Amino acid sequence: MVVFRQELGDVLRDARRAQGRTLRQVSSDARVSLGYLGEIERGQKEASSELLASVADALGLPLSYVLREVSDRIALAEGVVVPDTVPESLARDAGGTELVGAR
Repeated sequence: MVVFRQELGDVLRDARRAQGRTLRQVSSDARVSLGYLGEIERGQKEASSELLASVADALGLPLSYVLREVSDRIALAEGVVVPDTVPESLARDAGGTELVGAR
């Protein structure tokens, strides 16, 4: 079973390591305790939306990027292909409302 908090922790850890930063540096910038951020990265704790936004900001990443990475990892684990754009049929079914990415 795919667990959101584990995928989120992996995304945050991968981003931090790719930047060559320590857990201590990011926790300080995000104003989150070192221990709590470590638990989030290990998938042991759920992050609130406020905390997640603070950590993403400390990493210099848009929150939407972090969530998209998590979503892509979950889709991969589930064997689901998620299109990068909104399919035309879905855009039509939305009642003519223009959707971001609809073509």
